[in-house]
Amino acid sequence: MLTQLIVLSALSVLSVANIAFAGEAAHVVFVAGQVQLGADAVTLNRVVQEGDELTTGSDGYVYLKTIDNGFLILRPNSKARIVSYKVDAVQPANTRIKLELDHGIARAISGEGAKHARENFRFNTPVAAIGVRGTDFTVYTDDATSRVAVLSGGVVVSGFSGACGPEGSGPCEGASSRELFARQAGQVLQISKGQATPQYLPSSTASPDNSAPPRSDEPSAKSSGGTGAGTAGAKDVNLDPQKNADIVSRANSNLPSVPSTPTSPVQPVTPMPPVTPVEMPPQIVWGRWQTVLDQAANIKYENMLNAGTHQLIASNAHFVLLRTRGTEWQMPNTGVINFGLRDSAAYITDESRSAITAANIENGHLQVDFAKATFRTGFDLVSNNERFNMQSRGAIAPDGRFAADTPILKPFNMDVSGVLSQENGGTAAYLFQGRIDDHRSAAGATYWTK
Repeated sequence: MLTQLIVLSALSVLSVANIAFAGEAAHVVFVAGQVQLGADAVTLNRVVQEGDELTTGSDGYVYLKTIDNGFLILRPNSKARIVSYKVDAVQPANTRIKLELDHGIARAISGEGAKHARENFRFNTPVAAIGVRGTDFTVYTDDATSRVAVLSGGVVVSGFSGACGPEGSGPCEGASSRELFARQAGQVLQISKGQATPQYLPSSTASPDNSAPPRSDEPSAKSSGGTGAGTAGAKDVNLDPQKNADIVSRANSNLPSVPSTPTSPVQPVTPMPPVTPVEMPPQIVWGRWQTVLDQAANIKYENMLNAGTHQLIASNAHFVLLRTRGTEWQMPNTGVINFGLRDSAAYITDESRSAITAANIENGHLQVDFAKATFRTGFDLVSNNERFNMQSRGAIAPDGRFAADTPILKPFNMDVSGVLSQENGGTAAYLFQGRIDDHRSAAGATYWTK
């Protein structure tokens, strides 16, 4: 009996050791400016517990090293809370990690706990749930809008609706969620309160770094090298001992760089003919905002927005749609219009192979019912002898904008955002994105006339 008690006691000690100290989540390895932990000023090496709330002032920066060798970094004018941070190395299913950013800018670098139990990691903002694919990412948020940029690995972002609530744990993955990987250079995901699906935006105008740039001694990211989901964690952070001596010494650890895994080159494809921005003055403008395959960007929409001549209607991974400011849309009270497809462009992304291929759109239809203020649209997406039927439906606003208003359920399998115009007797344009299967997604633009 005594032997059994000793064994049970030893196993209990080992279990506790694997879960780390009860309640301890992280400790402070760097602090500058005004930083508060509750009502107390934060000091170096301060232990941060589960449930603790940190706030930074206009000059405040704080770097936390988590119990599983990850990092949580807060920049000025930010407020965050470590809701839970329980890590079980022996039974990862018991791991529970949940962080909340109330406002400001935060950077999260996954540690071993998140790496081995991604299904149990959640990063909440007031409007979004963020899950990880083994990741280094930065978040900006206020009460109404959140933007996420990925430095290494990938994230999945979803707005709060339906089964995805702020009280949940783990990522929200469904038809309305969107993924972003480090290989998608130049893009961020943005979602606003009440929005069903996050949007892709160019990082040049929407990056969290634009609101509060990192200090020169903030750890630099180790790129995931375009390897799909990626496995980057805190050990993938490239800490230069000369540049970041304070952080390294205060953390009392050496975080080595992990060599990049060679990746197979993207399979060559036959490029589509160049897409020319289509403008029907004074209403609709659309085009490709970034280089895809060997097709260069063909619209500098930042200039239009900065000049105040156009308003942004929608954007996705490759395209942007704008409308000239000052134009008015008069919504008819009755009637049904069937539009014909005039121009289009689309690409299919295979995340499993880091490959992008061009696609054609055939058999397109767009029907607008003005009496009901609704639309229905669909087409065949064709690429490499495969054909996928894409469909959507939704509502039309009084200003002529329209968007999918229902969850993506069969047969409706794509998200749509667009605008109507009265130019030339009636025109329309919309951007779309949707999943084809577990590892492929599609995004494109369409332009329609009566």
